Amino acid sequence: MKYPGALRSGTFRSFLFNSLLALVLHQAQGQETFRCTVSGFIKEAGSGESMIGVNVYLPDRKAGTVSNNFGFYSLTLEAADSLTVNFSYVGFSVDKRKIPFRKDIELNIELYPDKVLNEVTVTADRKEMISESVKMSTVSLKASQIKNVPALLGEKDVLKVLQLMPGVQKGSEGFAGIYVRGGGPDQNLIILDDAIVYNANHLFGFFSLFNGNALKNVELIKGGFPARYGGRLSSVLEMNMKEGNREEWHGEGGIGLISSTLQ
Repeated sequence: MKYPGALRSGTFRSFLFNSLLALVLHQAQGQETFRCTVSGFIKEAGSGESMIGVNVYLPDRKAGTVSNNFGFYSLTLEAADSLTVNFSYVGFSVDKRKIPFRKDIELNIELYPDKVLNEVTVTADRKEMISESVKMSTVSLKASQIKNVPALLGEKDVLKVLQLMPGVQKGSEGFAGIYVRGGGPDQNLIILDDAIVYNANHLFGFFSLFNGNALKNVELIKGGFPARYGGRLSSVLEMNMKEGNREEWHGEGGIGLISSTLQ
C-alpha cells in the first residue's frame, strides 16, 4: 500500500538533488576558460607582397610572434572582451588594432612604408700602417711619390726610388738593379701592364727603361706573393701605366743632362 506522504517526500528529494547538480554544473561552466585564435596574413600595401618576420605583439598580454615565410601569423590565447595587437616592421608604420576577442578572428593586415631618411655617407682619411696590413711585404708607390724623389742627372727612375724602400738593397753605386731577399736583379719578376719585362735596364745599367711620368702606380711584393706570379725567386714588381683620355689633351715634359722627355 502506497502512502501519499512518502511519495511527496521522494519527489522533493529528487528535485533538490537535480537543483544542486544544475547549480554545480552552471558554476563549473562559468569557471571554464575559453581560448580563441587570431590569425591572418600580412602584406605590403601597394605591391601585395607577403612580408616575412613582421613583429606581432600584444602589449596587454606581454606575448607575441612573427610572420612566417608566407606572411602568416597565428596566436591562440584566452578569450577576452577586447584584444590590442601591434604590427611593426623596420621601415614601415606601426599598425595598432583593437578587436573583440570572444571567438576566432581572421585579421589580415597591410603595412604602409614609413618615412625614409636620406642617405648618410661617412668617410675618413685614415692611413693604414704597414704593420697592420695583411700584405706586410708589399710596398706601393704612386706617380707623385716617384716625382718627389731627387733624381740623378734629372732622370726620374722608378728602380732608383725602389732602392730606397725598406727590404731592398742596391748593387754598385749608380746602377738601377735591385736586390731583394738576397737574390740578384735577374731574379725579380718585372711586369708592365701584364707583360713581363726581361731586360729592364739601358745605358749599361745606369737607368731603367721605364718613364716615371707615364706610370700610374707601382707595387713591389717582397715576399709571400701569389702563386700566379711564379717564375722568380726574389720579388715581384708590377707596374701600370696611365690611361689615355680621349676627351682632353694633356702634356708633360722634362729636361735633364742625359735625356729629355715630352709626352
